Amino acid sequence: MNYRDIYEEWLRNPYFDQEIKKELKGIEGEEKEIEERFYRDLEFGTGGLRGVIGAGTNRMNIYTVRRATQGFGEYLIESVESAKEKGVVIAYDSRHKSPEFAEEAALVLCANGIKAYLFDALRTTPELSFAIRELGCAGGIVVTASHNPPEYNGYKVYGEDGGQLVPEDAEKVIEKIQQIHDYSTVPYLSKQEALEKGLLQIIGEEIDQKYIECVKSLVLRPELIHQLGTDLKVIYTPLHGTGNMAVRRVLREAGFENVFVVPEQELPDPNFTTVKSPNPEEHEAFTLALALTETVKPDVIIGTDPDCDRIGAVVQNKQGDYEILTGNQTGALLIDYILSAMEERKKLPVNGVVVKTIVTSEMGAEIARSYGMATLDTLTGFKFIGEKIKEFEKTGEKEFVFGYEESYGYLAGTFVRDKDAVIAALLICEMAAYYKTKDMTLYDGLLALFEKYGYYQEGLTSITLKGKEGMEKIRSILNQLRENTPKSIGDKKVKLLRDYEYRKEYNLFENREEDLTLPQSDVLHFTMEDGSWFCVRPSGTEPKIKIYFSVVGKSLEDAKAQLQVFKYGVMDIIHSML
Repeated sequence: MNYRDIYEEWLRNPYFDQEIKKELKGIEGEEKEIEERFYRDLEFGTGGLRGVIGAGTNRMNIYTVRRATQGFGEYLIESVESAKEKGVVIAYDSRHKSPEFAEEAALVLCANGIKAYLFDALRTTPELSFAIRELGCAGGIVVTASHNPPEYNGYKVYGEDGGQLVPEDAEKVIEKIQQIHDYSTVPYLSKQEALEKGLLQIIGEEIDQKYIECVKSLVLRPELIHQLGTDLKVIYTPLHGTGNMAVRRVLREAGFENVFVVPEQELPDPNFTTVKSPNPEEHEAFTLALALTETVKPDVIIGTDPDCDRIGAVVQNKQGDYEILTGNQTGALLIDYILSAMEERKKLPVNGVVVKTIVTSEMGAEIARSYGMATLDTLTGFKFIGEKIKEFEKTGEKEFVFGYEESYGYLAGTFVRDKDAVIAALLICEMAAYYKTKDMTLYDGLLALFEKYGYYQEGLTSITLKGKEGMEKIRSILNQLRENTPKSIGDKKVKLLRDYEYRKEYNLFENREEDLTLPQSDVLHFTMEDGSWFCVRPSGTEPKIKIYFSVVGKSLEDAKAQLQVFKYGVMDIIHSML
């Protein structure tokens, strides 16, 4: 059927509710809008579903959630021994329709005989990962669209190790979902029936307590918190999301007593009315937190995204101004702090490893190496870091110490298998206390690392290209770069091209190629002769193409100037392809 036929079917079929039909009748005659909603099924990518909430096969609604859950349930029954008895745990964030979508997912699983553990209220994504492992479940689901705008929602699936499904497993789920052509064939129970049969179990505080205890166990220098817990001043914003309870609780129980929460952003709000985007990567998200500095005079400001897996930090520089650290900078500080504390206590593992992604700065890797610690790169996406932890547990070859990515995601410990802003919040505050004992701010600490390891500067530019035409344009840009590889960017010559789609590294200077070991992905990574690099990839969760940049300078001013020129040169090429 073409998109118009499917639209008519949704209007006719009694399976679809009146609210959905009313919305669809409202766009009658808007052919472009009908096509956008029905030209395809909402894509279940390697991370799950993410899309605009609304009626249609290419939208987030109870029907697309039911269909995805049916496919996931069938995959689990086939792939995980005793999956029905082990069950699936489900969490959700503060977005529109999140509780409804979570409950629908639970009731579809129950109709398949799979036990469903549903949280009694919103919870963070990392706690969902923890709960899978704690309850011994076959898998997990979290309903969230992370830091996307309010009109979006999403749905991520996890394996029994607590990590997001990697592409190989996600493909099996996709295959199951694609076999479901008739939405009305997806079974589901009523909530009452699911509860009576013992298939639906509501969970809450017991899991919270165990999770918080595990997070607190990661404190590296408890004496620091004992010494400065009452003095260190922290401003925190949960940006209307799930982090409010968890972050405040772990900081309070660890001993940090001076935590000031941004009042306007404290409570859940699916419209995120105080920000353009509920994303700690965006400087504007900290406007209200920065306004509080007039009265609070904090040592550090932290902010978490709606599902509390990402965290941003803001610190004061030498001039007294507040600087928003990049994800790479916070990662470098954390690596140095964690490894120095472990070394001090003679707890550095001989086979320890730090894991990062291919678009993350090399500064953290340099720091890790200075402590004799191995580093590994993965493709973009924390699921690949989680996969490495699982691999190390099986082989015993390495001991995971820390994982991070430039997009504000960090993980210490192995009881969670996804980025965790609750853990990171505790470690950032402990780290701020450590520098305070040296009469330094976190910014002073960063400058000291620059002085020692080089002045690294990174950047990211995203271009939004929506809809079917946008997807085609993104593919076209990558193919043009592949076929017409630039020889230089300004005065920087291109030395290496890593094409992860073809899994090849091309040395342009020596005219030779080598195989890459990482999985296939439509990503191009260009390294210049001086070590600068840029990387181009489509976003896995948004209609965007992303371009990453990195340079190393002789001073902070030199690095910033280099970055500006380098970005201009790369973007000139990209814009010529639009």
